Amino acid sequence: MRATCFRCRCIHRIRTRKYLPAGEHGKTEAWVVLEAGKESRIYAGLKPGTTVDNLAAGIDKTVMWQTKVEYFTPKPGDGVFIPAGTVHALGGDIVCFEVQQNSDVTFRLYDWNHVDAKNGQPRELQVEEAIACKNFKQTVSGPVKPLVDELKPVLRERLISCEHFKLWRIHGESPFMVGAAGMPRVLVLFNGKGQLDYNDAI
Repeated sequence: MRATCFRCRCIHRIRTRKYLPAGEHGKTEAWVVLEAGKESRIYAGLKPGTTVDNLAAGIDKTVMWQTKVEYFTPKPGDGVFIPAGTVHALGGDIVCFEVQQNSDVTFRLYDWNHVDAKNGQPRELQVEEAIACKNFKQTVSGPVKPLVDELKPVLRERLISCEHFKLWRIHGESPFMVGAAGMPRVLVLFNGKGQLDYNDAI
């Protein structure tokens, strides 16, 4: 996933219900930075003092996003937790791995005047819906601090643990076990090579 627009995932509140399609809910997600440059930015959460009025007034001005939205310069390996209701975006030349709560709801606040390549028109914004769903107290000031679950036979770091998903990063060259009964797991290999053995099958 490369640079995107400013988006807001809905949170469970009465004021958001009229904007959510039937059966839909909020979307909590997490990113792990795979590639980043000097101009890369991660925007997540609003700065203290941001209100509905001053956010809405500056939505079409890029400078307002720089003064109202928290951001930092990421580096490869950074993990970022984005709770539902958090304004967020990727900026600059950045590639991230993303895991998220199962939901298709996204409300777009600002899109840096990007044009849809399919029709030549600016992409649609959902400003009213996004502001209604925004958690104005939610701030993400930087990457998460990994927790070391084990050092041997491999380094296993827990990056994210929430009610919707858990995310670990594993480094090493020795065989190791993954998985648990009744708990689905997804393995994604980013560097090097590996082999998966299951019930004597490779």
